[in-house]
Amino acid sequence: MPRYQVGTKGDTSSRHSEERRQPSTDDVRKSKPGSRYFTAFGVDLSPDNMAVAIVYFVQGVLGLARLAVSFYLKDDLHLDPAETAVVTGFSSLPWLIKPLYGFISDSIPLFGYRRRSYLFLSGLLGALSWSLMATVVSSKYSAASSILLGSLSVAFSDVVVDSMVVERARGESQSTSGSLQSLCWGSSAFGGIVSAYFSGSLVDTYGVRFVFGVTAFLPLMTSAVAVLVNEHHISSGERTTLLSGSGFVESSKQHVRQLWTSVKQPNILLPTLFIFLWQATPHSDSAMFFFITNKLGFTPEFLGRVKLVTSFASLLGVGLYNYFLKEVSLRKIFLATTIIGSALGMTQVLLVTGLNRQFGISDEWFSIGDSLIITVLGQASFMPVLVLAAKLCPPGMEATLFATLMSISNAGSVTGGLVGAGLTRIFGVTRDTFGNLPLLIVVCNLSSLLPLPLLGLLPEESGDTDNGETKNN
Repeated sequence: MPRYQVGTKGDTSSRHSEERRQPSTDDVRKSKPGSRYFTAFGVDLSPDNMAVAIVYFVQGVLGLARLAVSFYLKDDLHLDPAETAVVTGFSSLPWLIKPLYGFISDSIPLFGYRRRSYLFLSGLLGALSWSLMATVVSSKYSAASSILLGSLSVAFSDVVVDSMVVERARGESQSTSGSLQSLCWGSSAFGGIVSAYFSGSLVDTYGVRFVFGVTAFLPLMTSAVAVLVNEHHISSGERTTLLSGSGFVESSKQHVRQLWTSVKQPNILLPTLFIFLWQATPHSDSAMFFFITNKLGFTPEFLGRVKLVTSFASLLGVGLYNYFLKEVSLRKIFLATTIIGSALGMTQVLLVTGLNRQFGISDEWFSIGDSLIITVLGQASFMPVLVLAAKLCPPGMEATLFATLMSISNAGSVTGGLVGAGLTRIFGVTRDTFGNLPLLIVVCNLSSLLPLPLLGLLPEESGDTDNGETKNN
């Protein structure tokens, strides 16, 4: 999966201005005085927003199978670290063509709906993919294909709910947009917490196939909440007009032109280039997984506990951004978190070389502490990416442009994984040979500093600054 697919708590800075306007449907969905809805992360839990939150919750709770997949590729299919990284990268391909899903969702209503129908079908596709993993998958090719189907399910539903979020975030301050993203990623982190511990203990007790079978039921939640989406039904006559010959072709051409016009603008293109390079730096995740399981003997149950800690840490990172960073300029956030993250990432060398034990820290406690801190920083540094992408989207093609920006970010993450796989092979790190793993870790962490000279590509806007140019694009 991409490194972050990859919100925070909100404020009420836009409430008074909204009260001065004629109320609209979108206004009801944003937090404001007198609302009849409960709030979470500063956002009203209207049926629409509940649907968004639950879809993101499902994305988080699907982490139940993540450890099972890793152990299945390593122990059942006997892949080495580099092969595992390649399979993971291949299965992430659906995240790279998200603009296509955005175009389909925006332009081709299915059964009269642009959002509901696609959410429903995405859930069914996810259930099918994990059912295949639980029953018939038996090779690295079939495994990669089934995981790819699961990724397609999540990526498509992600585009649909992201378009709903962008519709609400458009024209708002960075702070308010951050609140909406907080609801999304807070829900995802909560889903991760719910599934974290059991992701390991179920593998230990019942095996990977059982975990895949249980996971197959989870995407059906996405199908179920599709009915909560408050969406105008498009009549058959309207659908015929939308999809008829020249009208549909012209609409498609207009979408492509508008997308290209938006993307090529410097205030969109340059930040997107930075985000790609920031995500494309290599990482050594696969090699470390093989080290801690084959060399240190970490069990699935213990790794489930680590995942539980990192799920809480992800939620903590969301809160850190929401309460302290959402009004700080993007450049400062990326500079600080990248430097600190690179330095802390080097601590994995202590674990690999065993130096942590000389300081009286066990491998288990060191791994937990290291994962917690790095996850907090990673989530806090990725939140501004989502906020920036949402604010750059012009009216009328929210799903398409936001999906384009996120696909470019995910392409960077996949590139980083593949470069990491190449470095893993170059340094001779295998499932049983870890002599050059410290050097691999150092190279990967130092490379994360390479994009910093390009920080000038990012806007200096903070939460209190209205970026008129951005809002009007």
